[in-house]
Amino acid sequence: MTFAEFKDNYFKTTSLAIPVMLSQLGQVLVGVADSMMVGRLGAEPLAAASLANSIFFVALMFGIGVSMAITPLVAMEDGKKNPKKISGLFNHGFIINMATGTMLFLIIVLSSPLLHHLNQPKEVVVLAIPYLAIITFSMLPFMFFQTFKQLAEGLSQTKQAMYITIFCNGINVFLNWVLIYGNLGFPAMGLNGAGWATLISRLMMAGIIFYYVWNSNRYKPYSLKMGIKKLSLPMITKMLKIGVPTGFQFIFEVGAFSSAAIMMGWISVNALAAHQIAINLASVSYMMASGLSIAAMIRVGNQLGRNDIRTLRDAGFTVFIMVAIFMSVSAVIFIVFREFLPSMYINDAGVIKMSATLLVIAGLFQLSDGIQVVGLGALRGMSDVRIPTIVTLVAYWIIGLPLGYVFAFVLGMNEVGIWYGLLIGLTVTGILLLFRFHKLSLRLLKEKESKIPTV
Repeated sequence: MTFAEFKDNYFKTTSLAIPVMLSQLGQVLVGVADSMMVGRLGAEPLAAASLANSIFFVALMFGIGVSMAITPLVAMEDGKKNPKKISGLFNHGFIINMATGTMLFLIIVLSSPLLHHLNQPKEVVVLAIPYLAIITFSMLPFMFFQTFKQLAEGLSQTKQAMYITIFCNGINVFLNWVLIYGNLGFPAMGLNGAGWATLISRLMMAGIIFYYVWNSNRYKPYSLKMGIKKLSLPMITKMLKIGVPTGFQFIFEVGAFSSAAIMMGWISVNALAAHQIAINLASVSYMMASGLSIAAMIRVGNQLGRNDIRTLRDAGFTVFIMVAIFMSVSAVIFIVFREFLPSMYINDAGVIKMSATLLVIAGLFQLSDGIQVVGLGALRGMSDVRIPTIVTLVAYWIIGLPLGYVFAFVLGMNEVGIWYGLLIGLTVTGILLLFRFHKLSLRLLKEKESKIPTV
């Protein structure tokens, strides 16, 4: 890849990625604002938010993974200029996403009493259960929103979801201020107020994006419909073969961090609160990197639809370089400001000190985290999900988490040991996925070039 080709890929990827990154940043900043505002109530509400979100976020990320099947398939059909097929993908994606959202809602509702049996501090569980119940109701409007968002991103139209997300997240922060602390004459609801703010903002997100897409001339050529008529079992199967493994990829990673939160609760309330702060901050850079991952998925899928494999490889490696630079800057920020950043959440000196130590480890795994999330996106654009799913399963659950447990409870390293295990899991994942993209795209390139007749 020449410098001119890198420059061209850089600008094309940036035009896609920046709106998605800002949209993803908007999503995660709500979690940051929630944690900061709840943290002012004390370590116990913050720990309760960590426990509840660790359960809910696993389910939410599975739903996001399932919904992501829409984007690479739409990007491929957009490359082929096939609007009728795009309409069918949207409708099938809508049915799949709403069924998935309903299933996840029921699973969380029925399993929430199990929090009493996870050996967590009782005062934390008491606060966590009602908060979890409230945010669980936001699952269906969120999946509704995701359907339209993934369609738009597959068509390389990423700005609208960004605007809607940022606006509604601003509403979320405002409602936090009103409902958590009891401003403007409302009763002070504490942690539950943050839950109601999340639910209301996600209902607004769903309503606004529906109104925009359904009334915009930009989407008229696709004749979008939502309904159970003319559903195709082969198309449902095709989408599930991408969406379900993608959902499990997210579960294996996010579930590892959620399991880490549960293990933190075995150590102390302060350890759980420190984990919430550190993971909350790390999620900012991760979600920004996931915006680059989505851009990689769109560009790779689009070039695959055009059968331009050389540009596919160039586009993919350009995003790997971009994420490496971005996450390196994030690593420096986490390490340099490791004591200042936690102080924005809580005034407890013990929690701040513990969080600062974890942020150093977060700095160390930034590069690995960025490489692995872009690797998943680039491979998803090629509809390659089975092997990456196995990689994430092995790296997090057979290597990372068991090592974290050994470091923490056998070797006595406590909260630091758990995060060293996560660091190792992320590093293994990043290396293997980068190698997988290189080998798979190189194979496609050789297959194409072998079919070109020589003169």
